[in-house]
Amino acid sequence: MSFSSTAKNELSRIIPEDKCCQLAEISGFIRMCGTIKLSGKGRMNIKLVTENAAAARKIIKLLKLYFDIHTDLIISQNKMLKKHYYYELVITSEMKAEEILRKTGILVEKDGLQNIDYSVPEMLIKKKCCKRAYLRGAFLGSGSVTDPGKAYHLEIVTNNSQLAEDIKDLLNKFKLNAKIVMRKKNFVIYLKEGEQIVDFLNIVGAHKTLLDLENIRIVKEMRNKVNRLVNCETANLNKIVDTAVRQMSDIQYIEAQRGLGILPDKLREVAELRLENSGVSLQELGEMLVPPIGKSGVNHRMKKIEEIAEKIRQGKI
Repeated sequence: MSFSSTAKNELSRIIPEDKCCQLAEISGFIRMCGTIKLSGKGRMNIKLVTENAAAARKIIKLLKLYFDIHTDLIISQNKMLKKHYYYELVITSEMKAEEILRKTGILVEKDGLQNIDYSVPEMLIKKKCCKRAYLRGAFLGSGSVTDPGKAYHLEIVTNNSQLAEDIKDLLNKFKLNAKIVMRKKNFVIYLKEGEQIVDFLNIVGAHKTLLDLENIRIVKEMRNKVNRLVNCETANLNKIVDTAVRQMSDIQYIEAQRGLGILPDKLREVAELRLENSGVSLQELGEMLVPPIGKSGVNHRMKKIEEIAEKIRQGKI
């Protein structure tokens, strides 16, 4: 089961007790995955299609609770993807389809004419609980969340720009920093940060899914931290090796050309130690000296040795 399905299954078990929240969630769901069909004589039917069985069962229950209607569930198989099913509900004019569209704020009367309103109905989301319910319905209707083990991405998709802007604004009332991008002919409202997605799941009530995501985030952050430490340690080791190789080259050159006896005692002592301990750091070299000196002291002596090697190469010694 996908992470998205897990989230939707959890949300589908939440049945709001307040009528206002029931209506807001119905409105969000119908808006995102519903189409209006004209059946003659001005009668209207509503067709709802979803790929999530639990979401379909939930909307049937909400419609029964709020409008006292029962809709049958039709299960169909995608012809292109034989194992892929989708679930279809039809609300006919005899089942109060027009009344449902009006009460959910989707159908409005203007100048004596019936018009579809593509905005999020303000009358349904006055309370904070209703805002949460509307977003829950919208996510169940056309939302998805990527497996956080792979990436952080949550989106709600619509083909209407006004609706997209309103949903983005509604999300941002909860300080989620949602944004919109075009994908083909659709408007995608999305969240890209793990913390934003956690906040969204908390807002709509998917608390178990939220905890699963947080656990994955913790593991990912620990792995990233370990990788950073390993990379840092590797870089430090490479730096130590490169430095040691360069120093060994200078010391061996001096030994071959003039002998280490030309070096002052303190420099010769460090040079001999380096020849005997090619893989240790400057700090470790300093600790081997008697008396011990710090890393900066060893580095200073090595620079002097490097200068002497360079003078020999240039024929100045």
